[in-house]
Amino acid sequence: MINMAVISLKDIVRYIIKITIVIAIIIAITKFVSSKKVTNKSLEIIQNNSFSSCLDVTVPGISVLSEKEEKTKNTINPLQMAFTVELEMLSSIDDDSQTNNNGKNLGENNNQALLAQNQSSEGNSQSQTEEGSQTTNETPVEKAETGLKTEVQSSNVPEKYTTQYNGVKVKNETDYKLTKEILTPNIEVSKENIVIFHTHACESYTSSPKYTYKPTGNFRTTDKNYSVVRVGKELKNQLQSYGYNVIHNETLHDYPSYSGSYTNSLATVTKILKENKNTDIVIDLHRDAIGDTKYAPTVKIGDEYAAQIMFVVGGNGSKIKHENWEQNLKFAVKIQEKANELYPGLFKPIILRYSGYNQHVSKAACLIEVGATGNTLDQTLVSMKYLAKVFSEVLK
Repeated sequence: MINMAVISLKDIVRYIIKITIVIAIIIAITKFVSSKKVTNKSLEIIQNNSFSSCLDVTVPGISVLSEKEEKTKNTINPLQMAFTVELEMLSSIDDDSQTNNNGKNLGENNNQALLAQNQSSEGNSQSQTEEGSQTTNETPVEKAETGLKTEVQSSNVPEKYTTQYNGVKVKNETDYKLTKEILTPNIEVSKENIVIFHTHACESYTSSPKYTYKPTGNFRTTDKNYSVVRVGKELKNQLQSYGYNVIHNETLHDYPSYSGSYTNSLATVTKILKENKNTDIVIDLHRDAIGDTKYAPTVKIGDEYAAQIMFVVGGNGSKIKHENWEQNLKFAVKIQEKANELYPGLFKPIILRYSGYNQHVSKAACLIEVGATGNTLDQTLVSMKYLAKVFSEVLK
């Protein structure tokens, strides 16, 4: 076994600076003793702190001078300069150590880490997005084609379901008896407005060459260019290209605190619906919470790869009464029935759970999960093109 001593960067810098101080003292003494013998050229070298230049080579960046220091450097003797540099370097190292320690502590909580990492960018965009977006899309979008070959890609998570209706698969995690009457999608909805929001807006995906970012925790970020908010924006743009009025709210309901996300998003949606009376379609857009990056549910449509989509329908098991949950299920079945016709495999089986997920707010409220952590943002944006086409066909 070989014993090795570990020396920190801080110790190395201290040793270098101490050696520099000794050299400076020797130079100062030599200067004092033989001042009469010092040539003008030697004096110029000392006054310009040539020893400091050597130190710059050893520790790059140590001699960055402000304009004030540049003007006064000729009046500072080598010994004074050495002590000044040492204090500045040690102070800088201590600050870095404190930053690293804080980063380690913040990493224990995803939302605290998001706060430290994205505070400035969030402050710039929060006020603009809290009220939602009703602006029309000014850039042309590529609409989805039909008649394309689709192929579900292999996955390490098997597909599970308990019930089928006309090819639409449902995984029933409740004790509700799903009769044919309940599953029949005989529901009509208003298409005057479509609302999109995100209870968990910080959810994000695996980086790709086109969309590279630094995730925090279990694939989360407050940068709306790389989170599920960007997916919602794409869906808004696509739906607007078919002539629908879309209200996209970009508020980060799960930031800075993840707890209370659904309470926060309920307040937002309630306000939007109060201001837009004739609204039935309310979409809470998420990403699958499975933290396995190997799980990337994908379907190939034509030559494109799209992240698979899944409806999560809430029942009447929350504190807020939701006795009309069957309407939400009917709407999900209606959408998925058309999707199976146009793009088989775009949707995974519908999941029915007791939790209400704020779906009591309207008869066509739905929670839609787009892809998982293993999918890329590229794949989710492709999904929105095909999802919008499905909606446009259902709402004709």
